[in-house]
Amino acid sequence: MSFQSPSVFLSPDFIIRAAAQSWELDGIKALRRQVFVEEQGIFQTHDRDAIDAIAMPLAAISTIASEADQVVGTVRIHEETPRLWRGSRLAVAKSHRRMGQLGAELIRLAVCTAHGRGCDRFLAQVQMQNVTLFKRLHWAPLREIEVHGVPHMEMEANLTAYPAILDPFMGWKSLPPRRRRAA
Repeated sequence: MSFQSPSVFLSPDFIIRAAAQSWELDGIKALRRQVFVEEQGIFQTHDRDAIDAIAMPLAAISTIASEADQVVGTVRIHEETPRLWRGSRLAVAKSHRRMGQLGAELIRLAVCTAHGRGCDRFLAQVQMQNVTLFKRLHWAPLREIEVHGVPHMEMEANLTAYPAILDPFMGWKSLPPRRRRAA
């Protein structure tokens, strides 16, 4: 008799919403540390900065049996000056990067939320490997820059592609993309 260890189960269902509960905020801190400190080595011990005090954290939360389980993606947004908003610290857990489109869903929630709060212009400093994704999501490159020693592209969202969301805490459920049936 042969025994195989079971594969790790990754739920294909997610909730995309603004984070408010303490476990969600703790999950966001842990994920950002995992991605920006441990994985990418951009920061020494943590990536927190003054923007965290004013930013709205958004989260992609995996679910099990339709119940929130763990934070597997995040981004933060803030109003830099009146009507000019920025997104930053977009991160998706390594285990979930190929599941659905969590990064795209977080970007959509970020821009739609800012748009719903009076945003006229939404900018982000995007790591170069993610520029293609942002272009597909109706963002325009503005200029190449360096942030924390890493090449980035300053990009601007086309707000007409992002309808306003007034309550980001309601969020939405994100399901896996449908698979094509063989013909």
